Amino acid sequence: MINICPNCGSYRADRAIDPAGPYAVCPECGFKQPFLRLPLLVVSGASGAGKSSVCNHLLGKLRDAVILDADILWRPEFNTPGDNYHAFFDAWLRMSKNIAQSGRPVALFGAGMGVPSNLEGLVERRYFSAIHYLALVCSDEELARRLQARPAWRDSGGAAWIESQLAFNRWFRETGAFGQPPVELLDTTGVPLEQTAAQVEAWIRGKI
Repeated sequence: MINICPNCGSYRADRAIDPAGPYAVCPECGFKQPFLRLPLLVVSGASGAGKSSVCNHLLGKLRDAVILDADILWRPEFNTPGDNYHAFFDAWLRMSKNIAQSGRPVALFGAGMGVPSNLEGLVERRYFSAIHYLALVCSDEELARRLQARPAWRDSGGAAWIESQLAFNRWFRETGAFGQPPVELLDTTGVPLEQTAAQVEAWIRGKI
């Protein structure tokens, strides 16, 4: 674990980063620990935009990155809207930076991950050379149709839920794409899954 200093044993996530190594510099003893500072690739979008379908399609096919769905770590204790789900996002950055030490960056698929303000200010962010954001978007009509077509057990057809996801979809198109850092957009309206997956794969390869 990078957060544990191999010299003095202290646990500190807030190490200074010396890009010359790169090194994670222990604030307790000054030890410079070399590590791999790779990018993090985030694929996001509103519910129904196609994240999970693309993620599953690329599993076992794209070997240049470790593909993970952010939902696999979700637990009730992470449901803390009061602090903007800080522990959940922080856990994923910590997990991703440690996975990256194997030599392959993480391509993380998740809705809230695609809002840069959820990740950029966290202490673990410093361990990545960059975070690149891609959001799958589609027309409002298409998104509503996809959500309404889901099985009843997913509880995605309610008016309130659909409206919340339409608003999130519009946020990416109208705000996220023009922020700093910007969220790149990929419109999936009327596009077959195989084509969308190929475009996401090309985007990931281009950012590594």
